[in-house]
Amino acid sequence: MSTSRCAIASHARATRSAALLFLGSLIFTAGALGQVSPPASPRSPAQRDLSQVPLEDLMNIQVMSVSKKEQNLSEAAAAIFVITQEDIHRSGATNIPDRLRLVPGLDVAQINANNWAVSSRGFNTQFANKLLVLIDGRAVYTPLLGGVNWDTQDLPLEDIDRIEVVRGPGATLWGANAVNGVINIVTKTAAETKGGLMVAGGGTQGQGLATMQYGGVLGRITSYRVFTKYLNHGPMPELDGFTGDDAWNLLHGGFRADTLISSKDSLTLQGDFYGGTEGGTIVHIFSIDPPIADNLDTRLDLSGGNVLSRWHHEFSGRSDTTLQFYFDNYTRTGPEASETRKTIDFDFNHHILWGSRQDIIWGLGYRRTYSKTLGTIDQAFDPPDAALDMFNAFVQDTITLKSNRVFLTAGTKFENSYFAGYGVDPSIRLAWTPSKSETFWAAVSRATRSPAQRETGLSAALAVFPDPDGSNTPVEVILLGNPKFIPEHVIAYEAGYRAQAAGRLSVDVSLFYNRYDHLETHEPGTEFLQSSPVPARFVVPITFGNLMYGTTEGVEIFANLKLTDRWTLSPEYAFLEMHLHPKPASQDTMSAPDNQGSDPQHQAKLRSHVELSHGLSWDATANFESGLPFHHVASYTRLDTQLSWKFAERAEFSLVGQNLLQDHHIESMDVLTLVNSALIKRSAYAKFVWRFW
Repeated sequence: MSTSRCAIASHARATRSAALLFLGSLIFTAGALGQVSPPASPRSPAQRDLSQVPLEDLMNIQVMSVSKKEQNLSEAAAAIFVITQEDIHRSGATNIPDRLRLVPGLDVAQINANNWAVSSRGFNTQFANKLLVLIDGRAVYTPLLGGVNWDTQDLPLEDIDRIEVVRGPGATLWGANAVNGVINIVTKTAAETKGGLMVAGGGTQGQGLATMQYGGVLGRITSYRVFTKYLNHGPMPELDGFTGDDAWNLLHGGFRADTLISSKDSLTLQGDFYGGTEGGTIVHIFSIDPPIADNLDTRLDLSGGNVLSRWHHEFSGRSDTTLQFYFDNYTRTGPEASETRKTIDFDFNHHILWGSRQDIIWGLGYRRTYSKTLGTIDQAFDPPDAALDMFNAFVQDTITLKSNRVFLTAGTKFENSYFAGYGVDPSIRLAWTPSKSETFWAAVSRATRSPAQRETGLSAALAVFPDPDGSNTPVEVILLGNPKFIPEHVIAYEAGYRAQAAGRLSVDVSLFYNRYDHLETHEPGTEFLQSSPVPARFVVPITFGNLMYGTTEGVEIFANLKLTDRWTLSPEYAFLEMHLHPKPASQDTMSAPDNQGSDPQHQAKLRSHVELSHGLSWDATANFESGLPFHHVASYTRLDTQLSWKFAERAEFSLVGQNLLQDHHIESMDVLTLVNSALIKRSAYAKFVWRFW
């Protein structure tokens, strides 16, 4: 696949720049606002600093991604992992994808300086279409290519309260594309970020990073924060060793306001917007006759923003509702066809305790998304403009079969996909807690991956070359969408065990077996002569199909061992086995081995945290990934380390080294990646953080 450059209108750039400058001025003037203490409001268990929770109390940590309501981790019948704010701080990573490397069983592969491939339990590509990502309830899954643009999901990391990662299906609650996992990023309330924050740093790869933020109160009922954030990443070398053109910079601003309207009502209003550029190297078709295709360095413009509002009302201690609305708008100029997208989303949930044993949540949702694309010689979409609607309804009931011991959760979701009508995604989950320190759980779920515009309307030139028969007519290979492409399905069987022993050791083990059907294939067609538009060429069509099935199975193990009061070790291991097969009608010989080779079979990690004296702490993470022979990616071990010095109550200095064992390595070489892969370099940076009132 390939690209061309498109410019964003100059008035859009001017508007974006003015808005960001205005936001920056707000941060410096916000301190002049009158400070009035907001009403006291107890912090919910889900919002606690999880790093301060004793190890023996971790089973009582509350999460919401499994049941769309707060529940104890001990009652969660799913493979869920929580990345706390302290985990984020200790990792030393400067972006969300690198922080996700902490999760057992999650495959995170960096493609170049600004692109990542992130997936759960297999099928990893640049746009992993079986993983749903949410930020404060806002889906960041793009229906054009099916996946996440990680380069624009850039939050102030100090504002993230936690990241809940569910490995396994979550479609009953969260809808289509929550097939192999759900990543739910939850930010702090405005009341938790009062005062000022300044972050500054830079190094060899992340050449510059800065955050300025201020939070306070307005009147007696509203807490607020405003921020601006900047990053500048240098280029990484191309596979031939020469310096690439994938440098990346992004300017990001945002706000959040939380209002306690009454003792029963709360309102959240938040938003952010960004602008920047990034580079990449792609394979571009310069000419069809004569056939010329070569690498091309490109620069892309990125811009966008969103606004989200959420109203929570409590009828009583046994009944509450949440109504959420968001508007999202972004423009990307490539790296291939340019895209402008506008999305509105409404979501209503009602949570009710019925009797002494039933905990029910149900809801309705509607989403409308409109996209406008501009094609190139390499890639286009038919139709170029699309308005898509999606409706859903769900219900889930958690039944206490034995008080504080056995919990049965059953539910289903009805949802129409953008292209394939209505589907049903049921699940049933059972949790058994024989004691306060251990939980056994099991689950059976069905989930759907709905088609993206890529599968239904894409026209992408993959290659052009001289006719092997010796004629003067060139040959072009084109990947074509299929309007009859149907959803992919999985039936997932899961089981797990989590326990804590003597307050020093916690263990979490998950097993899974998944059966997939109607998986994506690329079916070759009959070559034909195309004389219009000129120049004439022989066309070899390849069309999207649904002619693959198969299974995946594996185990994920995580432990947390507190060796001393100052030293904690956290080992992890994940094993994945994939068996994919084309159906008899398929002529695709590449998709099965390509998907089977997309994820490492073995992953092993070891994290160490040591609290030293005089405000010093040392963190180190060793991460082993087995090789991907089909993709020509060798196994590698990545070592990251961070030395932090908290030299004052509100000031800290950190030195971070990443990829220390090798000068460079490759992490991803997928054939359908939009940009060429780069060499991931050894790097280091320093960071200073100052909080003030």
